[in-house]
Parts: sequence; structure tokens; C-alpha cells
Amino acid sequence: MNINRKVQTLDEFTIQQMRDFPAATGQLASLFRDMGLAAKRVNVEVNKAGLVDILGDAGSVNVQGEDVKKLDVYANNQFIGVLRHGISCAGVGSEENDDIVVFDDEISNKSKYVLLMDPLDGSGNIDVNVSIGTIFSIYKRVSELGKPCTIDDFLQPGNKQVAAGYIIYGSSTMLVYATSRGVNGFTLDQAIGEYTLSHPDIRCPDSGKIYSVNHGNFFRYMEGVRKYINICQQKQKSEGGPYTQRYIGSMVADVHRNLIKGGIFMYPGTIDKPKGKLRLLYECNPLAFIVEVAGGKATNGQQRILDVKPTELHQRSPLFIGSSSMMKELETYI
Repeated sequence: MNINRKVQTLDEFTIQQMRDFPAATGQLASLFRDMGLAAKRVNVEVNKAGLVDILGDAGSVNVQGEDVKKLDVYANNQFIGVLRHGISCAGVGSEENDDIVVFDDEISNKSKYVLLMDPLDGSGNIDVNVSIGTIFSIYKRVSELGKPCTIDDFLQPGNKQVAAGYIIYGSSTMLVYATSRGVNGFTLDQAIGEYTLSHPDIRCPDSGKIYSVNHGNFFRYMEGVRKYINICQQKQKSEGGPYTQRYIGSMVADVHRNLIKGGIFMYPGTIDKPKGKLRLLYECNPLAFIVEVAGGKATNGQQRILDVKPTELHQRSPLFIGSSSMMKELETYI
């Protein structure tokens, strides 16, 4: 992968891409711009979280049964607020909301797209200053234009995604998004307040040296998963350490690293929770779409993630995702 040294902003890039599609309405480009704008606001608060009363729990529990962090609430409100006042989104499904948020007004009802998101992935790491992120996916509506969007617009399999992306708030803030044409990364230039193209045409290496898994749950995983982890450890020992374990605990950061360097990320189901913990619509599908467009693979251990037909908004799923050759080896065990 070559790093592009020519400064090209997110807006310039998306407009350039649209020139190849004369019938394009510009709504998709507008959605990327809206997500980028909201992410800038979240980024400001992330960077000064230790200085203001925005760390810690908000005193409530979300629909997933998890304690809600104050910054989670802020991020969710920022993204929904920006999208509501835009012209390109008919509604939002968020990990933090029990139900979909329908933007029932004349302009929004004419919008072609709906958006699903995890507004702040890895929020359990906020208090210890570890990288966190936002994950989103975009679908074309199946409901009638001109009317409010419906739940059917959101309960589409991942292979129907028009685009997906994530924003990672780390040593630098980076927006990565994928369409069927490719995966591109934009780094926020704080000096000018713009996302600039820094990682054009990202390709996931066919193989890598990194395996990412919560080893603390080892004895709760199914036998096939345990066997594969043992194989990774044996390679690490017998071959002079070509494999190494890296697990951040913020999935967007783990997957981003493996996308750039090559590797595999695993969040299996456990004996007591065979359906896994990750959300299919907010986390698994968008990241699977991005990694597959980049040349990698993603499954739930039984089938391709993107082929799973969701039945509920907050459906959970195991996830195995990463470099194609490592995924093929994993599949021989699971």
C-alpha cells in the first residue's frame, strides 16, 4: 500500500468519484460529509475528555445491557443531530437506542439511504485513554420514497450495504470508508480541519503475523477455536515468533491494525453465550464489508457474515475477520 502525499480532501475525493456516475444524486457523498462533521465534534471531546466532566458512566444502561458512558451519549446525540439536519438520511439505527430513529419530515422522507452505527466502539477504554472509534454502514431503502423509512430498511443482510466505514480516534483521527469501488482512508488534518486522503486503495495483506483474541475466555471457547489458538501459539514458539498476539479491546482499533498490517481478529461465541457478544448490524456487517472489499474475509464461524439475514435490530453474532489465508486456515478448525 502506497501512502499518498498529495493533499486531497474527503469532499474533493467523493466529488471526483461521483464524476464516473452521471446519474448520482450526491446523497451518498453528503452522508460521508455529515459523518465526518459529527466525528470532528466527537474528536474534540475525546481529546479533552480528561479535562471535562465527560468521563465515566452516565448512570444508565443501554439496550445491550451495558453501562452507558457519558461520551457514548454525547457521540450518539452528535451523529443523530447532524444526520437529522442533513438531506441524505431517512433514519438511523444506533446501538444506543432501543428502536430506529425515523426522520419524518419532507426532505428526509425523500432520502434514499438509512444509516446504522455504533457511535462509540470501545467506550470501556475511554477512562484509560485507549483508542476508540465510530462504526457505520449505509443501506439503500427498500421502503417507498416520499414516506417515512421502516424497520425493513434496516433489517437487510450485509451484502446489501452501499457503503460502510469507521472513524478511529487515536494518535491521529482517521476516517476509513468502503464502497464497492475500494477502501480509502482519510486522516484529519487538525491545522485545516479537513480529512485528507492518506491511505488510498487500502488492501488487506493476504496473510499476517497478528492474531487478536481475548485469551481470558480461552476455556469458554468451542474446541475448534481453542485448537486454532493453540496452532497460533505453536507457530509463535516453533517458528521464531512469526505470530504475535495483539488485543486492544477496542474492536475498531484491532481490525484497523490488521487491515493495514495483515492479521486475524476473533470474537467467538462462548459455551454460555454461543451467539456471541458483537452486534451484527452495528459492528460485524460494516467491518466485514470493509475487509472483504479490501480482499479479506469475514464469517460467523458457520457462514459468511454478509449473507446473514438479520431478524432483529440488536442481533448478536460471533465474528472471525481478517487476512484471507489466515481465515482459510481457521476454517479448517471451525
